[in-house]
Order: sequence, then structure tokens, then C-alpha cells
Amino acid sequence: MAIDDLIDARGVAELLGLAHYNTVSVYQHRYADMPRPVLDLGKDRIKLWLRPEMERWAAERGRASHRRQKSSRR
Repeated sequence: MAIDDLIDARGVAELLGLAHYNTVSVYQHRYADMPRPVLDLGKDRIKLWLRPEMERWAAERGRASHRRQKSSRR
């Protein structure tokens, strides 16, 4: 696993096109198939996800952020 493949809740929110990073925890409860953090240091502490897993999950559900979609068109 490469360090560059890890993203925090802000990165997940950006990837999913969410306005607020705290919405990521709502998604974790709502979508049972959403990838879980590979590192979870506990309540109110950092959680890290694997970017490739989140990208795959987002693409399967049409949840890729607008920023990511625009950059991939170039």
C-alpha cells in the first residue's frame, strides 16, 4: 500500500462530491457496501481509506465528484 493511496474523510468527501466531510460518516451508516477505513484510530480521531477502493465504489454508484469528472475529460 502506497502512502499516496490513503485519503482522509475530506478526501473521501471530495471524491464523492459531498459538500461536507462529516457527511462521510452518514454514508458509512447508510451504505453497507461502502469501503471501510483501513485505519480507524477511534471516535473523533483520523480515519483513512484506500483511494482506489473509494474511486471504484464511487464509480459503481455514479458518485464521482464533478471535479474528478472534469479532470478526466482532458
